[in-house]
Amino acid sequence: MSSFEGLFSLVASVVGQPAAQWLENHVEVPRGLEDFSWSETAVHRAWLAEALNLCLFHKLVEAVPAGRVYVDEQADNGRKVVFDHGAIRTVDWFDNGELPRGRQAFTRLLEPLGFTDVRTYPLTKLNMTGWGYRQQDLPEDIAQFFVSELHPGRFSEAFQAAVGRVVSSSRDPLNAEQLSILNRLQLTRHCSLSEAHRLLPGLYDAFGRQHGVVQQADYQVLLNESAEMAWISTEGNSFNHLTDRVIDLEAVVAEQFRKDRPMKETIEVSGSGRVMQTAYRACTVNRGLVDSHGRVQEHRVPGSFVEFIQRKIDPENDKLDLNFDSSNAQGIFKMTAK
Repeated sequence: MSSFEGLFSLVASVVGQPAAQWLENHVEVPRGLEDFSWSETAVHRAWLAEALNLCLFHKLVEAVPAGRVYVDEQADNGRKVVFDHGAIRTVDWFDNGELPRGRQAFTRLLEPLGFTDVRTYPLTKLNMTGWGYRQQDLPEDIAQFFVSELHPGRFSEAFQAAVGRVVSSSRDPLNAEQLSILNRLQLTRHCSLSEAHRLLPGLYDAFGRQHGVVQQADYQVLLNESAEMAWISTEGNSFNHLTDRVIDLEAVVAEQFRKDRPMKETIEVSGSGRVMQTAYRACTVNRGLVDSHGRVQEHRVPGSFVEFIQRKIDPENDKLDLNFDSSNAQGIFKMTAK
């Protein structure tokens, strides 16, 4: 079995063989992975990073029907999607149940996979902070993570109390063995293939909602002050969006409008002018909220979405500009407003 066959076998162990085959046919996989070890005894972290990203890509397109349609259309046109980055939201709160607070719940798994926090992005209008995590082995080719933290301490006391009631029930999706494998991976950059198979399901599960069902009254308190925290209350640490890196964003936007897709009306342009982004509006999902009588009632709330990005070359280093932009990010975050 070749290393790339092994990669998709590893992915299939989490999402199933049909999904792994779909990913192989629809998503560009970095050829540079061939430079890193893949064997029964030593799987390099770059392979694991790519395996996780592929699994999360599939998880999101399954949750966002318009995204699945878009990716299938790209394949029909002879193009594989270039996975640029995904995003997750966390809560910087002292009582986060079994989870480490805020982004620490994810640094403990991203850093062993070779991702490094390369830049901080103040999201002042949202009372949040974002960080760009870039994979150091193949920085241009393995999708980045944009990890954001919401700061409840900047909101009202009622809001903070509601946050506590929501996140204090969080469970830890990573077991002791998986944490041990991550610790060794951090030190050696490798794990065995059998360890990779035991680790990947826990990493995959980390990108989900770890807390229990939310009270409708708490959801409303959160929504009144922060659409982002209201989103976290129903979706948790789920993949907020994934992004296709395209060559000509304006052409993509024109085509999506022509097909009457739920697009953002404008393109966000970074201060440098080199990073341009837009997105579909978030899909709508059914989530149960507990009413005043203790009954779980279904509500229609915002889910996740698909984003599009165009990156230009930075003339200072002749490399692709892999940065994000605070203003762009805050504009994109509005896609999940209720």
